[in-house]
Amino acid sequence: MDTSGKPSTAQFLLLATSSALTAVFYSVYRRRTTTVARLKGAKKVSIDQDMKNILTEAPGKCVPYAAIEGVVRSVKETLNSQFVDNCKGVIERLTLKEKKMVWNRTTHLWNESEKVIHQRTNTVPFDLVSHDEAVATTIRVIRPLDSSELDLETTYENFHPTAQSLTNVIGHFISGERPKGIHEMEEMLRLGVSVTGVGELVLDNNLVKLQPPKQGLRYFLSRLDYDSLVEKQQSSVRFWRILTMMFGVVASTTLFFILWKQWSYHRQSRKKKNVLEEFKEQQRKRMMELNVEEASVSTSACTVCLSQERSCVFLECGHVCACDQCYQALPEPKKCPICRATIERVVPLYNG
Repeated sequence: MDTSGKPSTAQFLLLATSSALTAVFYSVYRRRTTTVARLKGAKKVSIDQDMKNILTEAPGKCVPYAAIEGVVRSVKETLNSQFVDNCKGVIERLTLKEKKMVWNRTTHLWNESEKVIHQRTNTVPFDLVSHDEAVATTIRVIRPLDSSELDLETTYENFHPTAQSLTNVIGHFISGERPKGIHEMEEMLRLGVSVTGVGELVLDNNLVKLQPPKQGLRYFLSRLDYDSLVEKQQSSVRFWRILTMMFGVVASTTLFFILWKQWSYHRQSRKKKNVLEEFKEQQRKRMMELNVEEASVSTSACTVCLSQERSCVFLECGHVCACDQCYQALPEPKKCPICRATIERVVPLYNG
């Protein structure tokens, strides 16, 4: 806060940044809260012989948002793991990440960084079936890669370090980037895994399909059970709520501080104005008592005795308003006759 009562650049930036982050975090928090509320409101449907009858009687042969727990089973083909024997699934994702150390010119530290340099996902059609093998009803999963919670199991990962030579090390220090190696990872949705699917359940030509829902609802495919999935989403809501509250408190505190400083500045300004008017009124009364015309008083005359020249600079207020004799005559604690500020020290004023 400067002497004019305006907020400093740092205070303005802190208020703007914390307010913007609070708005962003609150928006995410509201979306996550809505997701949890809709997830809790999803209709739980069991994979049994009555499921098709339920869909037949439903409007449009559709349940807009349903939660289903079942076991993964391939329709025809399966995907084999490229690294693990006898490991089969219906979704396979291969990811290569480059890991390196990057020199931060601000902190003068090496920071770890990673970048995905290649990723490929393979899928084959698959169904969700009942845990009870006697139930023949199946649900075809449509567009599984559109799921916002595609929970895959890591079946293989390996790190291939970069070979280092003296020439490479020198070059890395000059460029500010020091490669560490390549991280290779394979993830799969394996056969026989229990999966919770949440989406739109449709009966189409005697085939039950689970597909991405409409109306902005989120599509879920997770290896967690339904209750654990809801709890995971609730944990996310709590995290974003805490972030929103933290930055909201920072923004509110900064705004309160700025307003308080401005109020204090204006209050101090009014106080100084009132003191100055009071001083001028007392000066006029003093001139009337001495029967002295205002025009005859020198502009450099002492404001107390109106006869001697001003010869003192009062600190810390900086006023030059009294001669040395009147300063010595001021009662303790000595205060400036104009602003009533305590006089910390006096500097003699010499007029050339």
